[in-house]
Amino acid sequence: MKNIIGAKPSPAAAEVRFLTVDGESAGQRLDNFLFRHLKGVPKTHVYRIIRSGEVRINKGRVQAETRLAEGDVLRLPPVRVSARSEEGASPPAPAREFPLLYEDDALLAVNKPAGVAVHGGSGVSFGVIEQLRTARPAARFLELVHRLDRETSGILLVAKKRSALTALQDQFRERETGKTYLALVEGNWPANRKVLDAPLAKYLLPGQAGAAEGERRVRVVAKDHPDAMRAVTLVKVLARFALPGDAASFSLLAVTIKTGRTHQIRVHLASAGHAIAGDDKYGDFERNRALQKVGLKRMFLHAWRLQFTHPASAERMALQADLPPELHALMPPAALEALAVHPSSTPP
Repeated sequence: MKNIIGAKPSPAAAEVRFLTVDGESAGQRLDNFLFRHLKGVPKTHVYRIIRSGEVRINKGRVQAETRLAEGDVLRLPPVRVSARSEEGASPPAPAREFPLLYEDDALLAVNKPAGVAVHGGSGVSFGVIEQLRTARPAARFLELVHRLDRETSGILLVAKKRSALTALQDQFRERETGKTYLALVEGNWPANRKVLDAPLAKYLLPGQAGAAEGERRVRVVAKDHPDAMRAVTLVKVLARFALPGDAASFSLLAVTIKTGRTHQIRVHLASAGHAIAGDDKYGDFERNRALQKVGLKRMFLHAWRLQFTHPASAERMALQADLPPELHALMPPAALEALAVHPSSTPP
């Protein structure tokens, strides 16, 4: 007898279970599904059982970001959740609305600030989506369409209907969206270097003392690497300037991604010798410290413009999130002018 995903599991579940994904759960990320249905289980443990291969879909190993499909058979390992552990679970996310760029019955777009995760996860109790759900208790459905890194600001889409989620995610998967970011990088980016086509692969840093494994990272690899994923990034130079109080030269780039790999822009730019200013994972630690003293206290990567087809009306949408104040304040007049005249319909 098979269970259909959607019913809340027993708190005392302590045996392997096999669940069949129904239509309502189709398209959802595996980790988000488990967070909702394994109440009282620490998120770190959820990620651990996924990474270890104890959670499987159709008998195969999966990743946290794997999307569920209707008819998938999901294997859950023994997980014991007591009533006491539920009482001691993390408190609900605080209610928070974010600056709205667009909203209708099907979706909403917010301008996510830097420093806020898009969802709770390993080491993070809650993110944008959890706070939105608390702020909107009457909302029957709120799900992330895509992701942004915690330190990246800018446009983030949230679906308000299952049909909108599926349609929008299909567009992202089929590369039918236009995603352009603003990035400030160290040095003078060559104007003729417009296409970065270099495969990427995920890996883990060596575990620290007392930890089972380290943080996730991404690197450029050879095309024949077993974990290689094709990644294509288009780059256009908008302006070159120095920051007040820092003698180094910088390039302001409009970066369009044709594939949505984890840390794609950060790794591609850093591997080309031009790390994003303020990037604490792929940049230079000493340079970042120096930049903090002149006012750049975060990574300069901003999801600037997004084009997609509306899932209900089929209208082509073009959204823009202007630079947040902390980044806008660093821009000289010439750079701001370059942003104003750069048309959203023209790819880099």
